[in-house]
Parts: sequence; structure tokens; C-alpha cells
Amino acid sequence: MSGKFLVINAGSSSLKFALYVMPEGTLIVNGYIEKIGNLDSFYTLKWNEKKEEKRKQIENHTEALQTMFKELLEKQFIKDISEIQGIGHRVLHGGEFYSNSVIIDDKVLQNIKSLTKLGPLHHPGEIAGIESMKKLMPDVPQVAVFDTAFHQTMPQENFMYAVPIEWYRDNSVRKYGFHGTSHKYITESMQEHFKKKDVNLIICHIGSGASICAVKDGKCHNTTMGLTPLDGLVMGTRCGTIDSSVIEYICKERNLSVEEVNHILNKNSGLLGIAGKNDFRDIEELANNGDEMAQLAIKMLRKSIVNFIAQYFVELNGELDAIVFTAGIGENAITLRADIINSISNALGVELDSNANNSVASFKDKKSGVISTIHSKFQVIVMPTNEEYMILKDTFELSQQLKEKDIPKSYFIKK
Repeated sequence: MSGKFLVINAGSSSLKFALYVMPEGTLIVNGYIEKIGNLDSFYTLKWNEKKEEKRKQIENHTEALQTMFKELLEKQFIKDISEIQGIGHRVLHGGEFYSNSVIIDDKVLQNIKSLTKLGPLHHPGEIAGIESMKKLMPDVPQVAVFDTAFHQTMPQENFMYAVPIEWYRDNSVRKYGFHGTSHKYITESMQEHFKKKDVNLIICHIGSGASICAVKDGKCHNTTMGLTPLDGLVMGTRCGTIDSSVIEYICKERNLSVEEVNHILNKNSGLLGIAGKNDFRDIEELANNGDEMAQLAIKMLRKSIVNFIAQYFVELNGELDAIVFTAGIGENAITLRADIINSISNALGVELDSNANNSVASFKDKKSGVISTIHSKFQVIVMPTNEEYMILKDTFELSQQLKEKDIPKSYFIKK
């Protein structure tokens, strides 16, 4: 029987949402609320190729959700909030607690709160969204889908840092990895593509935030992001991997606090720090017009991607089914993809099909496809990711399991 399900992605001052009919997976409406807590907050709704934007002062996430429900009811996307049978939340950090999505009860919420120290920018908004929805709809199951969950299969030698073991035991210092929902979606798609479960992949999720994941036998073997999303690749505003001594050195040289330097490394570095822009389309345009710093930024991004592809190729012992490009830059940066594949062509035994590469992008008729030749030792594939679908799928499946078990409708179980 069909039912309506909400997907929610709450940030520190924003709230994205989408309403679907399941099991059909039909999108009814989606929207986002920006600048929560500010005087100039606003929200946008999109449905049936229509778009509506309204400005309204919204104080907190509870009020944001109330505003969302008001619009859903007034526009008759739902006749009553009782139509909603499940709510899925994107949650940044599951730590070592969770390797899969889970129904949110009091214990799960407590664990998410305890991980705020590892996700201080993301968790407060996500927790506010969960608690606000609990107040508004206490009897509806809520599901947490963690960005870190897919990476919990990494072997210890890949997730441990060579620091005092007490830092791991007492302070949870280790590699966790992120974009796991995207990497899981691509992995499952490739299992269907190759018609086998034990796929070996190098997934390049290249957007403003970027990470690469080595998948061995259908499970995460290694990934580029670390304790936080700062590590790994050069990104839109993040520096990626650097010598950690840079932080102390710059604190002293520029009379900055650790917090200030950390903010700069997360928000004012990467492509933005080198080229002055963080949108790859703007950087490509500057580079094509001869801007040397834009050209340098692209070379640095390409080099960081190539280096990790090479590392993970070796870790997978050269037994690779596919390299997959996904996310905004991965799906659309045709020239960058070509440069990356041409850089690894001789070493890894892969050959670019230029015509195929030029024909695949989200702004073209063909959104996905193989861009390597038949002579290549493995395939190179472009495929759009769909994290929202994964959240929806897990929410629907867990809600149905809960319903079948006939558990009393008090999902925030008291300790």
C-alpha cells in the first residue's frame, strides 16, 4: 500500500526536504529553507516544474518544520500530517556506533549527540531537525542515515592513524570517511551493472566536497576523508591532505587561533584559496582565459585525484571493475575527466573514448555511460549519484520492518 515519506537534510541554518510516495518512489514536492535564525530567512518550494519562493523570518528548526508542514497542507500535498508514514534524516556522523541506517530511538539520539564533537558544524542542525520532528510527529518512525556508515568495513590498518593509541581508545581519533551514502548508491548500481556482488571499484565523488572510495568485494576498503571531511582531495573550499604542522606554524606566523586556522582550511582554502573561486565552472572559464592561478588550481585538483586513484589501484591489486565519476564535477567536468584518464592511461591500462566522454554530462541528453574504450582493462563510468534516494529507500524499508513487527508507536524508547 502506498504511503508518503519525508526526507530531511538539516544544516546549521538550513533545512532541505522532499516528500515522496512509496514504494513507487514518486517525488511530490521538494524545497529548502535558508538562513534559519536570521532576519532575511526564506524558503523555496518546487513541484511539477513550478517554483515558489517566499521570505519569512524563521527563528529555529521547529518553526522551519512548522512552515514546511503549513505549505504541504495549504497546497494539499498532504491532507493531514497523519499521511506521513516515515521520516528519513541525513546525519553526518555515526562514529563506530553504526554501519547501517537505524530507526531513531532515545539511545540512537543520545549517540548522535555524543558525536557532535566530531561533527560540530553539522550535528546541531541535524539534532534540531530530529527533535523538532519528534515534537510535531511523535508517533511517526524516524530513520538516521549516516554519511559514515558505509565506510565501517575498512580494515583497521586503513582507518587507524599512527598516533598514541589512547587518542583512539579515549578520544575516538581515527579515519571515518564521508559521502558514504553516495558511495553506497554507486556501489549498488555497479553491482547491478556488472551483475555481481563482489565488485571492485574506485568511486570518485567529485563535487565542492570531494572524496574517493576504494570498494573491494562490494565493501568499502579505503576512503580519502578522515576524522573529518577536511582530509583527502583538494576541494572547493577545503585544503585536503596537508602537513599537520602547517596549523601550528600559521598560528604563530599570523597570530591566529587554532579555531581560526581550522575555519580557513575548511572554508577559505582548496580551489577558492588558490584561484579565488570555488565553483569549478568559474575556475574553468578563468583558466581558459589564461588565468594562471585558475590553471594551477585545476592541476592541483587533478593531481590529488590521480594520486589517490593510483594508490587505490595498488591496494586493490590491480583487480578493478571500474572507476566511477559522480557528483557535480565528476558528472560534468568533461575536460577534467579526460585529463585524469589520460594521466593514468599507460600506467593502469585504460584508454579514454573521447567521443563517449564528450557526450556524457547532466546537462546533455546522456546523463551516464561508459567513457573508456573496449580495449581498456577496466571500465570508466560516469553515473549521477542519488543520496536522497538512498535515504528514502532505507527509511521506507526500516519503517516497513517496524510496522511488520507491530512495535508500539513510541519510537523514542525510554531508557
